[in-house]
Amino acid sequence: MMEAAPLRHDLAEGPPGGRAVWLTAADGLRLRAAIWPAGVRGTVVLLPGRTEYIEKYGRAAQELALRGWSTVTLDWRGQGLADRLLPDAMTGHVGAFADYQLDLRALLDWVAAENLPGPLMLMAHSMGGAIALRALYNPHPFRAVAFSAPMWGIHMPAWQRPAAAVVLRVAEPLGLGHRYAPTTSGRSYVASAPFKGNLLTGDREMWQWMQAHVRAEPRFGLGGPSIVWLKLALAECAALMELRAPSVPAYTAIGSLEGIVQPGPVRRRMTSWPRALIETIPGARHEVIMESPQIRRRFFDTACRLFEVEAGAGIAA
Repeated sequence: MMEAAPLRHDLAEGPPGGRAVWLTAADGLRLRAAIWPAGVRGTVVLLPGRTEYIEKYGRAAQELALRGWSTVTLDWRGQGLADRLLPDAMTGHVGAFADYQLDLRALLDWVAAENLPGPLMLMAHSMGGAIALRALYNPHPFRAVAFSAPMWGIHMPAWQRPAAAVVLRVAEPLGLGHRYAPTTSGRSYVASAPFKGNLLTGDREMWQWMQAHVRAEPRFGLGGPSIVWLKLALAECAALMELRAPSVPAYTAIGSLEGIVQPGPVRRRMTSWPRALIETIPGARHEVIMESPQIRRRFFDTACRLFEVEAGAGIAA
């Protein structure tokens, strides 16, 4: 039996019956995973983005529960309550981008051991979208996938690129790979940025909800990525774009006001993806899942229609 982990129900506002456990990845790092077993149609494995944590997806689990789906999610290594990887715990860091696949494997092993209701569907946001796409090239249990602003390219103003390229090339040989990437710091963006002009959501209530999380539980906070993380992430994005699109049915939503990931690679990938739908949602920023109620409803309705179709197709087969 897995050791119970804390889950802040008061912050998550998820469906009844949610619980969390500690998992151990194959390389020994401790992760936190959670389930909201609220659906009868099947289970959605929800992969968060960089800086995120389980409780931030309580409301998403509620949306999925209303549509008949249970939700499983996790804290990736280096964020949330999972093991942090550097002495400066506010640095977003990973030793190799492939290490996130170890985290996903630990989560899926737990899902299998729990005998959760099937079929399994995949939902992923931002960095989680890169991890999810890589996983679809390996043996996996998923019938369909829904992406929110997947990180298949990282937005960087043109004026920053030459300097960033130099930093990424020389930092590791100089022993500086653990330092914050250019223009970032140890401050949590959600905790420190004003609502006006933020890159994440245009919904003030949702913004205040996210801010309340990191103020109530400072351990949820995370600052900028390390130079190593950025270098590895850019390399992974480029490598993924060289591969043929998977055959898994897919839906992707990206906001018209996206400012964190590059929309171009997302559109190019989805154009070549068989049995896929992409929507550009007017007025949405990076976090489509954390936008206004109308935008959230649009995303979850479309994703769950896909899930229902593929669940039924599996039964018919």
